[in-house]
Amino acid sequence: MISRIFAACTVLASLSAAAVAAERPVVVELFTSEGCSSCPPADAYLSELSRERRDVLPLAFHVTYWNSLGWTDPFSLAAATQRQSRYGARFGDGSYTPELVVDGRKGLVGSERGEAEAAIATARHAGLTAASVTATRQGSAVSINVGGGRGSGRVILVGYDAQHHTAVGRGENGGRTLTESNIVRSIRAIGQWTGAPLTLDAAAPAGEKAAVLIEAPDGSIIGAARADAS
Repeated sequence: MISRIFAACTVLASLSAAAVAAERPVVVELFTSEGCSSCPPADAYLSELSRERRDVLPLAFHVTYWNSLGWTDPFSLAAATQRQSRYGARFGDGSYTPELVVDGRKGLVGSERGEAEAAIATARHAGLTAASVTATRQGSAVSINVGGGRGSGRVILVGYDAQHHTAVGRGENGGRTLTESNIVRSIRAIGQWTGAPLTLDAAAPAGEKAAVLIEAPDGSIIGAARADAS
């Protein structure tokens, strides 16, 4: 009887872990710039993901290193450039645009849709989720709950805007009006998860929307959630 109960509990635990993995969106980070003529196709792909895929959390990080080449991207962030630099050092491929990073584990050319879809599918199948994450945005605050699990990681709060249309006056995209989605306006670490359940309250980030990432020490994403408005 005890063995049957143990087996049943094991099955339920496996199902629960599978449910958490299924609910957690795959995080897709696009490193882009309005000054880069190769970036609009990747921006369009990210926009499609933002409209059509709830199982994906797409985030556009606008880097700064194109700003001296004719057009200053109004959404560029030093924090975006620094984040990509860390990925470049880990992947060994430096920094370039457009670059997609899937779940913090694989970098690829952002306009290569087939390769991107394969990487997203692989990440979903792997289901690398250390703990459940829920987040609620209410006014000027965000409440975050991270469940118990194995491992550790930084809790990162990201603020982003749903969409902007920009008339580019100069540079490689001069004369074009660009439509870009899920543009990151701020990113900051707000705590450390060490495997035990964790509750955090933080000031809402700059940006219309918010999301929470759990980033393992090796840079991979092991938890994520959109911060829904209450």
